[in-house]
Amino acid sequence: MTASPLAPTRTPPAALAISAVQKRTLTVLLVSQILSGVGLAAGVTVAGVLAGQMLHSTSLSGLPIALLTAGSAGAAVVIGRVSQRLGRGPGLAAGYLTGALGGAGVVVADALGSPALLFVSLFLYGAGTTSSLQARYAGADLAAPHQRARATSTVIVATAAGGIAGPLLATPAGHLARALRLPELSGLFLLSAVAFTLAALTLLVWLRPDPLVLARTLPATSDEGAPADSPSRSGPGLLVGVVVLVLSQLVMVAVMTMTPIHMHAHGFGTVASGLVIALHTGSMYLPSPLVGRLVDRFGATAMSVVTAGTLLAAGVVAALAPGHSLTLITLALVILGVGWNFGLVTGTAIVTNSTPLATRAKVQGLVDVAIAVAGAAGGLASGIVVALAGYPVLAVLCGVLAFGAAPAAIVAASKDSARAWPT
Repeated sequence: MTASPLAPTRTPPAALAISAVQKRTLTVLLVSQILSGVGLAAGVTVAGVLAGQMLHSTSLSGLPIALLTAGSAGAAVVIGRVSQRLGRGPGLAAGYLTGALGGAGVVVADALGSPALLFVSLFLYGAGTTSSLQARYAGADLAAPHQRARATSTVIVATAAGGIAGPLLATPAGHLARALRLPELSGLFLLSAVAFTLAALTLLVWLRPDPLVLARTLPATSDEGAPADSPSRSGPGLLVGVVVLVLSQLVMVAVMTMTPIHMHAHGFGTVASGLVIALHTGSMYLPSPLVGRLVDRFGATAMSVVTAGTLLAAGVVAALAPGHSLTLITLALVILGVGWNFGLVTGTAIVTNSTPLATRAKVQGLVDVAIAVAGAAGGLASGIVVALAGYPVLAVLCGVLAFGAAPAAIVAASKDSARAWPT
């Protein structure tokens, strides 16, 4: 006896079970990301100041960010390989625990006045930033192909909560450090060490079953609740995902790095530049849920073009904004942050959909190395360009460079379509 065509379809029990595990996975990742976001705050907020005080010079105040970036790039490879072999939980936890060790090392280095220990510790601290970034991949392991961008964006936006709370805890952390007879600036790194440790324990205790390990046991279908183990037939290829991620990071870091300097040159103080960067940071993460839905709804190709256009618009607005216009400078940085978010969510979805489970975590780790290197290159090159040609030229160049992702995505999508529909 056949079922009536009007009878409601039932979701298979296996799909319901996977859906339940996915919800639990996202909940655990949200908690760990909020904690890791708090941990990330120290590197951005006080690392440069701490180095300047310890070295009695501002000439090397940019070195901490370089060390964090180097540590992040090196850790991305290791975390990717550990995740590939043992699962997301052990891989991400290893990165967080390494970051916690680095944070504790900074506290000891500040207490002892040891620059050498400070630099080594900052390098280790970079591993925590990598785990926080790679956690977005774990959110997509068990998601259906048409929901992967949404799952990724859910994990990304949780980082914003911790990232916003972290700097607000700088004063209480300083009071705690003084109570423990430690230097005041080291308090935020002490807090980071605790936060990274708690993030690691959260994953090790509650991220069960491991999403990547479980995903490998599922059939490679595109049904609801079971991830596909093949690239999306109509989406751009892996290389385009890397291009979108790398260009988004390079452009964002380059313009963001030089904007406070550009503002100070036109008479703005640290309060104004801090407000601009705060709004920029919020725009980098808070739109994530909406962006995830847009990527799942309209596809990676369309959103790659939107990413490129948004970053180009940010560069043009930044270039045309008068140096005395706080409103237009703020608008440019907000658009820049939104464009970066478009790129991160879209590029992550492309990379995930274009990589088989057998090598997914390893490839994702290598992709994040490229992202870290792009950020470092953008930061270094931005100062040179501004010194030679000025801030408006940097902004326009970055916008034009970012727009290169649009034709790349369209061409890759056309090639994929041709392979899927042979003539």
